[in-house]
This record gives sequence, C-alpha cells and structure tokens, in this order.
Amino acid sequence: MMTYFLLVALGFAVGTFGTLIGAGGGFILMPILLLSYPQRSADELTAISLAMICCNATSGSISYARMKRIDYTSGVLFLMAGIPGAVLGAMTVAYIPRQAFNLVFGLVLIAGSLFIFFRPPRESESSMSTHGGTRFRRTLIDAQVTRHKFAYNLPVGIVLSLFVGFASSLLGIGGGIIHVPAMVHLLDFPVHLATATSHFVLAAMTLAGTIVHLVDGSLRAGLAIAGCLAVGAVAGAQLGARLSHRIHGRWILRALAVALALVGMRILIAAVRSPVR
Repeated sequence: MMTYFLLVALGFAVGTFGTLIGAGGGFILMPILLLSYPQRSADELTAISLAMICCNATSGSISYARMKRIDYTSGVLFLMAGIPGAVLGAMTVAYIPRQAFNLVFGLVLIAGSLFIFFRPPRESESSMSTHGGTRFRRTLIDAQVTRHKFAYNLPVGIVLSLFVGFASSLLGIGGGIIHVPAMVHLLDFPVHLATATSHFVLAAMTLAGTIVHLVDGSLRAGLAIAGCLAVGAVAGAQLGARLSHRIHGRWILRALAVALALVGMRILIAAVRSPVR
C-alpha cells in the first residue's frame, strides 16, 4: 500500500516519461499498481491507470499545443479510426486465446524495439520525403518558427490507428507506445510532431474510457488513488513536454525502443507463466 505522497511522486515520474515519449505511461504504471495493490481487481486498477493517463495526456497536450506541435487534422483522422478499434478490441478479447496472442505480440514488440534502436539515423526532420501521388501532404510551423514539411499515406495511417486502438484495448497497454514509432517510421512524421499528435489522440481516447469507468462504477473505489496519481502526472506532463523540446528526436526514439522492449518482455513473461487454457 503506497502513501498519498508516494502516489503523487509516482504520478510525476510516469507523467514526465510518458509525455516525453508520447506514450502516456500506462505501460509503466499498471505493473506497479498490480504489485502494490494485489487485493484490488484488475478492472479497478485499469480504471485508475486510464484516469491517470487521461490527465497526463491532457496536460501534455495543452503544453504541446502551446508549442504548436500537434497536427490536429491528422490527429482527428487517427482518432476516428482508433476509437472503433478500441471498441472492437474490447469486444474481441474474450474470443482470442490470450496466451498465444501475448506470445506473438510480445515478440513483435521486442523486434520493433530492436528495429527502432538500431535503425540508421533519418534525414532532417523538417525535410521529409514528399514523393508519391497518393500521399497526404502536411506543413506545420511550430512556436519556434521551425517549418515541418512531410507527407504520409493516409489509408495506411487510418489502418494503423485502427490497429493501435484494437491492440491497446486487447492488451491493456497505452497505444502511444506503438503509435509513435509507427508514425515516425511508417508515416514519415517528424519525431516531435509524432509524440505531440499521439498525445493528443491518447487524451481523447482515454477520456472516453474514463467516462465509461466513472459511469459503471469501477473507478469509484480507486478515486483517491487516481486523484493523487493525476496530481503528479499533470505536473510531470509539463516537465516532459519541456524536456522533449531540449532532447534530440533520436534519443526520444531510443527511449521508446527501451520501453517497447520492457513491455514486450513483460507480456512474454506473463504469457509463459499463465496456465494454458
């Protein structure tokens, strides 16, 4: 059982790192909650984690909005695909052998982390390739008057967001940890715009989930815990957004790669330890 002070400190740490890499931080928080509160149900802990991520992502999105790094047009398009994907994932989870899926997905996450970590450096972020007639061209100017010009395949982005929403709901991990590297390496998003836009999408998706948990009562018992975590996460998100401004995009991707590997190993261990059904 953690004290309220430790919960605020934990929320601050998770909020800082989660906002820095655009992943929300749920993949860090959930294992800690599971170990700290073994007497609570998974539904309660998921509700607590989701509420914290919602506050963290909202706070981080406000900070990123001031920096003018959010691509709202792409974010809304991704969100329109991500929410149905999340609903589909929640409906499908009961029909898929969890152990087999976790084994495969854990290996995919670890492979993805190795790809991101060892991939050769990209070209300049502000001059992404815009070749291809079917690519959705975007030009954004941030608060530092840096011009970001890039283009991506919109159908691929929609399908990707659908998968991210589906997988995050199915596995119970934050979608940003998958979405950010995919946006960078598959959609040619500049790293800083990818983290900011992913955070915006995450804020909207988790808000919908938090409202559901409030209505069905699963968040009621853990409201005090969620509140303490949220207080720390809101402050940590502001720090994480500021740090992202000073840290090179390559190091943000490497931090994401490490996070992906940790989540992948966690999923693999859980799959191996769980009894075969």
